[in-house]
Amino acid sequence: MSNGRACVFVDQDYQDLELWYPVLRLREAGVEVDIVGRVGTGPNYTGRNGYPCTATTDSSIVRDQDYAIVVIPGGWAPDKLRMDDNVLHIVRRAMAGKRIVAAICHAGSVLISAGGLAGRHVTSWPSIRDDLRAAGAVWQDAEVVVDGQLVTSRKPDDLPAFLAAILRLHGER
Repeated sequence: MSNGRACVFVDQDYQDLELWYPVLRLREAGVEVDIVGRVGTGPNYTGRNGYPCTATTDSSIVRDQDYAIVVIPGGWAPDKLRMDDNVLHIVRRAMAGKRIVAAICHAGSVLISAGGLAGRHVTSWPSIRDDLRAAGAVWQDAEVVVDGQLVTSRKPDDLPAFLAAILRLHGER
């Protein structure tokens, strides 16, 4: 039985746990997961720790309204993802459409490029804290920060709290 759909972005040098932990936990909860790569870069990607991932589709094909949840893993992949206008469009529309948008670690850089962070409470890997603040976000050092339908976390150690928050919000829909 399906419990909605999720889009999980991927690109080269993704943080292995920050992609696979959400994919597996969401699937376990009955959520259909699409792994979405950038146009012309896939379908095969390698994580920072060498774990392979094959995207099921690319960002030019997906429609943001098809997803209840959008997850942006960290690592070095967000630096590439934020350069894809399709990815930014999906994230922007999901945030405006009050769907769950979840970003961990360096994925906050995609949120910055997508816009709409003014006054929003977030967390991230500390090295992008100033960038998030410059984008108008209210940054705090916490394992998970939930601001409406926006869920952010700092690092792999925070994944249990990150997914618990995502699944709680999804269950409230």
